[in-house]
Amino acid sequence: MASLLKTCMLLLQLLAFSVFTSRDHCGCVAAVSVGCGNSVHNKLLDGGDDYSKPQVETDYKGAWVIDNLDVGVCAMHLQLMPNDQVIWYDATSLGPSARKLEPEGNCPINPYDNQPDCWAHALAYDWKTSQSRTVEVWGETWCSSGNLWPNGNMISTGGTYNGVKAVRMMPLDDPKPDFIEVRDALGDVRWYSSNLVLQDGSAIVVGGRNAFSYEIVPPSLEFKPNKIDLPFLNDTCTPSKGEGPDKYIENNLYPFLFLLTDGNVFIFANDRAVTLNPTSGQIIQQHPVCPGGSRNYPPSGSSAILPLKMSTDNTQALNVEVVICGGNSPDAFELVDAKRVKVQQFLPALKDCHRIHPMEKGAQWEDEQDMPSPRTMGYLLHLPTGDLIMLNGAQKGTSGWENAKDPNLTPLLYQPFKPIGQRFTEMNPTNISRMYHSSSALLPDTKVLVAGSNPHQFYTFNVEFPTELRVEKFSPHYLDPKLDKQRPIIDEQGTDKVLKYGKPFKIAASIQSQEFLELGEIKVTMLYPPFTTHGFSQNQRMIVPTLTEVVDNVITALAPPSGNFAPPGYYILFVNYLGVPGTGVWVHID
Repeated sequence: MASLLKTCMLLLQLLAFSVFTSRDHCGCVAAVSVGCGNSVHNKLLDGGDDYSKPQVETDYKGAWVIDNLDVGVCAMHLQLMPNDQVIWYDATSLGPSARKLEPEGNCPINPYDNQPDCWAHALAYDWKTSQSRTVEVWGETWCSSGNLWPNGNMISTGGTYNGVKAVRMMPLDDPKPDFIEVRDALGDVRWYSSNLVLQDGSAIVVGGRNAFSYEIVPPSLEFKPNKIDLPFLNDTCTPSKGEGPDKYIENNLYPFLFLLTDGNVFIFANDRAVTLNPTSGQIIQQHPVCPGGSRNYPPSGSSAILPLKMSTDNTQALNVEVVICGGNSPDAFELVDAKRVKVQQFLPALKDCHRIHPMEKGAQWEDEQDMPSPRTMGYLLHLPTGDLIMLNGAQKGTSGWENAKDPNLTPLLYQPFKPIGQRFTEMNPTNISRMYHSSSALLPDTKVLVAGSNPHQFYTFNVEFPTELRVEKFSPHYLDPKLDKQRPIIDEQGTDKVLKYGKPFKIAASIQSQEFLELGEIKVTMLYPPFTTHGFSQNQRMIVPTLTEVVDNVITALAPPSGNFAPPGYYILFVNYLGVPGTGVWVHID
């Protein structure tokens, strides 16, 4: 009875908050303005505190461990799959890797040169055992894009040469699959393009070198291509300087894509953004220039949509906001790239960050706190707590072969709703450089997997920044062993794994201290696992679902109302107790 009374009281408090807090036109909760100027801390639309009690605090700065000393294949592109296999692959036209295809003697014809190729260019890595197996991939996957289908299959789109219009699929239910490839499936050449899963499970594929267009690819290998022109990509492309091949500058490749909760798509390229209706092709809103410099490849900043916290009535997200950090000046690539200059100039990367609420009419970029150090080619990943982490990258230069130096070895914990000045915290550094062609992923056990880095055209060793074949795991601050008694444990047998839009679902959980869980002390998060490459985590999305009650350590939550909030497919579900997360479980929503 006491537990039920507490639950009712907390629900009344939440209701009062939702009624009496002012809202803007799109339903976002507006916090009280503090100070003056066009800064993020004047308009935090975070929906209020996550907990009714202070979070558990720790001074732990994290820890690095080597998970595998030599996997033999560099992780240029990476996707965590719902079967706990991490798929990564490299290019197939840039010479041998450091690992032979299995079994011995497996040497398929490489269509790039029509010669037998005995080397592995892709692998499946079991993050639980640190073991891996080689995967056969046909065609050129160099600088491609990807996503998951609603059924958990992985899709890879584009590349270059014979793979520039290819679609290749990695099935989820095959215990030892290889990629299945369909050539010439896409409507335009997709080299350095980005993917975004839409509300119906299809994916919009945007841009690429000399591809000022987009197309929508269904979750199938059989479809009719349909290219739709997007002049915005031409407008944001920095033109080539000089004659001859490989004189590209662009600054708008691998555009940042985010699904808004009305079904439209936020597209950021170079230094500005638009909101696109992907069905009609209509530009809904043109956003102003983001100050500071260029943010996409090759200056390669980082971007994420902040966690979508659902309202108490489960009808809207309390905060729809995008953050962008790092990159470099518009001329950084042409000053450092060896194809253009005899003496390279490694310009310092940017350290500034900016935020925008793209669903607001007349949305403006707001100055965020600067990072402690400059960064290009970094990854901005969601953590199960609702915070984010920035890792990998360099402090000078840009993407491209041997175009960067001064690796940024220090991860940053980013807590976007803390007071300004307290949002970035430096974690313990690694001693392994992770620059061009590195990747990373948050794992269900709440650690971060980090792999790859090859700033050279070919696999190159015995140099300052060699091709990196070691795999690391980083344990963030919340994995402080002193917090283990507060760490939630999900009982999978008592937890619903199949979720339906708008319907309640159950999560059975407990903590080692054996205290009963209560509303106001717990937070549930759901992560859509991204496809990571070239500093951008494509499709990354975190949902904070509404909780309605906790009875005898069984949490009742509401699934998001539609695919506009959470596209159909697999998510990792985490339970946090006062800021301490436990190991997540895979769930499926449709």
